[in-house]
Amino acid sequence: MDLAMAVKHKAMEWGLDLVGVTLASPIDASHLRLLRTWLDAGYADHMPFMHRHIQGRGDPQRLLPGARSVIVVGLNYKPSPMSLAPSRRAAGRVAHYALYEDYHGFLKARLHELAGFIRSGGNEQAQFKACVDSAPLLERALAARAGLGFIARNHMLTHPRLGPQLFLGELITTLDLAPDEPGLGDRGDCDQCIHVCPTGALRADGSLDARRCINTLTIERAGEIPLDLAAMLGNRVYGCDECVVACPFQQKAPVCTNPAFRFHPDRAWLDLHDILAMTEESFEGRFADSPILRIGLERLQRNARICLENQRTRNKF
Repeated sequence: MDLAMAVKHKAMEWGLDLVGVTLASPIDASHLRLLRTWLDAGYADHMPFMHRHIQGRGDPQRLLPGARSVIVVGLNYKPSPMSLAPSRRAAGRVAHYALYEDYHGFLKARLHELAGFIRSGGNEQAQFKACVDSAPLLERALAARAGLGFIARNHMLTHPRLGPQLFLGELITTLDLAPDEPGLGDRGDCDQCIHVCPTGALRADGSLDARRCINTLTIERAGEIPLDLAAMLGNRVYGCDECVVACPFQQKAPVCTNPAFRFHPDRAWLDLHDILAMTEESFEGRFADSPILRIGLERLQRNARICLENQRTRNKF
């Protein structure tokens, strides 16, 4: 068994759902052109970090000089529908990915374990760089090139069997590993995700206006949310899943069954009045292991107030 195959077997043994290998060469320039066009259009208004390291995002070797290969992993996070039963209380919906422990730490730990496994097989001099989401890297393009799927109209990396609810992680290495063929699958003429987007953030031309995206508004945007957009949040207190849930590949995908990846079904719906009564201490205690912690109490309470106002408005009619 060659090293690339051994790494894949070990990763799957540790509960990862997808593993692929690609060269550490620069990503096709078309992806960077799309990124620059998107930024020039002003769609990343609330995410100034997207303007940084633009050229480096397409080149793994800028993150690890001398890199030859990239191991890309995917972790399924589709929750069981039974865990998402609506709450009758004044509650706000939470995006599916935030029902689990913070994936950044979980995936990074697995990537470091993979690096240790590779080194233990006689590759002590090999160098590695583990990346999960926050690194300046076009990870979806890399994942597609490593054979993990294709990029759908909702801009999510989508696997034909596992769908779009996937966390991605990359292990850049100086080792030469046999690369996989690019991902199979096709979005065809399906545009369900565009039609279900509550705010029209997914545009007919295929672009994403992140200024209108509920994920961006509730998580990335600081300060107040414009009234017209706030009304479209409905009861979404953290993130949005509409364009993902509408995907036919997601509807057929299996649920996450990884017992090591901690799942918190009690976070699917958060009591809005409880959120408003939280102190910094109680907030940090409640969400210590959650990606919700990242936005801070002030932003979560802002979202809760909007959800309560939307509920009051709806009940008037």
